[in-house]
Amino acid sequence: MKFNLADVFETVADTVPDRVVLSYEGTSYTYAQMDALTTQVGHMLAAHGVGLDDHVALFLKNSVEHVTSLLGLLKVRAAPINVNYRYTDAELEYIFDNSDSKAIIVELPEHQQAVARLMGKLPLLTTVFVIGDVDQELSAAAAALDRRTVEIVDFGEHTSASTERDFETRTGDEHYIIYTGGTTGYPKGVVWRHDDFFRKPISGGNPYGDPREDLDEFTREVPNFPSIAALIAAPLMHGAASYLLFTFISLGSRLILEREFDAEKIIENIPRDQTQIILIVGDAMGIPLVQAMERQKDSTDMSSLFSITSGGAIWSKSVRDRMLAVKPEMLMRDNFGASESGNDGEIMMDESGNLSVPPTDRMMVVDERFEQITTPNEPGLIARVGNVPVGYYKDPEKSARTFPTLPDGRRISVLGDMGYLTEDKHIVFQGRGSQCINSGGEKVYAEEVEAAMHGHPAIADALVVPVPDEKYGQRVGAVASLNDGVAEPSLEEIQEHCRQTIARYKVPRSIVFVDEVKRTPAGKADYRWAKSAAATD
Repeated sequence: MKFNLADVFETVADTVPDRVVLSYEGTSYTYAQMDALTTQVGHMLAAHGVGLDDHVALFLKNSVEHVTSLLGLLKVRAAPINVNYRYTDAELEYIFDNSDSKAIIVELPEHQQAVARLMGKLPLLTTVFVIGDVDQELSAAAAALDRRTVEIVDFGEHTSASTERDFETRTGDEHYIIYTGGTTGYPKGVVWRHDDFFRKPISGGNPYGDPREDLDEFTREVPNFPSIAALIAAPLMHGAASYLLFTFISLGSRLILEREFDAEKIIENIPRDQTQIILIVGDAMGIPLVQAMERQKDSTDMSSLFSITSGGAIWSKSVRDRMLAVKPEMLMRDNFGASESGNDGEIMMDESGNLSVPPTDRMMVVDERFEQITTPNEPGLIARVGNVPVGYYKDPEKSARTFPTLPDGRRISVLGDMGYLTEDKHIVFQGRGSQCINSGGEKVYAEEVEAAMHGHPAIADALVVPVPDEKYGQRVGAVASLNDGVAEPSLEEIQEHCRQTIARYKVPRSIVFVDEVKRTPAGKADYRWAKSAAATD
């Protein structure tokens, strides 16, 4: 059968209605309550013209309404569009326009004001749903429009809508769209069919075993699976967060959300929420989180916490080791994946910090002609095989490059991650090709150097970028921030530290210290900014 995400949620809600599905800043909602709320939101959206294949932008921070909006849209077969709430007006205009969003759901006054400034440039926009009070600038912008109308709707209308699940039949061919990127150019909309999204990013509804075959299997198996309490540290507008949201809903588990990432609060609230798993995005969240763990190790009861899982960015060995020093029995899992490929499995780390994935039929190494490489130690592109996205929204050229079809008819996803096969058929991950630094013919992958730098006790965060060099063409440059209260280390000290884990030619040749290393709200590196900052050296 083909799976639809709303059908999966409703089946789980019917199966374990009294389990808690969401704990948001201390308030909990059962599956039955969440199903009723999202059904009401779906009816409200439909009453204002939102339905099959419509695109609706979620310009929201983490909140209960973010979850109910997401699920409500899926119930009426519309496609949610995730929006990075830190985007500039130019970036917001691009994503609203490129996504063909006919409606926007927005909350904060400053976000409403951004929509107000852009409203006249968005000819397809018909409706803005506002959570809370409507900002005056938004009302004025709607009233000033010439020859068209944009309706401003109080999101609170959903409370009087029906709780009957009398929606039209779903097929599994509906679209789920994730906008990704933006650090090296405008973001791209990755278009997934629901059925492919279910089978790949959320592991067929069962990451701990065989994928579910049909909805009846959910009814049989979900009651037998314990209700794990998993905190998603990333904002819901991040692709990895949506993967985790639907994965744990499929298991009948409990999701924990905070308004925004605050490492101290996350650790402090472990006893309140009985947090069992914390899901982060690499070192950008891992470093402040382990610092909070270290500060609170004698004052906060962390007994319920048994695992920390990362995905979507590099998670260095030094950060993991510090976490294990606080709680030695914890399970540490590093997931490999992307918005364009979903969950590719667990990355294993050896004693030297090398990252690899075990042999799998879901991944291969290919050359630039997309022909499979079977020779050990020959570098190439890591390709994902199986359920892959339809393509990038309104970009057939990039879609053809990223999602080519092999001669045997299989479609693959090729994202620029570099790697090679070992003798025992493991795939070793080297880094993203777009962040490869060519220094005198030697290839240096930024992520590897960043991981080494993060092990230095003075470094809070670091990004590594190419810097022009007269002799070598490019040299390895770094931009770093410092932990509070520590003296600025010399370049020689950083180099000596890095030589302990990486080759001499890979160590930074220059470093610029800044107050804060800039990243997206989800912890993704802003390499455009880093290149500009590194050039000031």
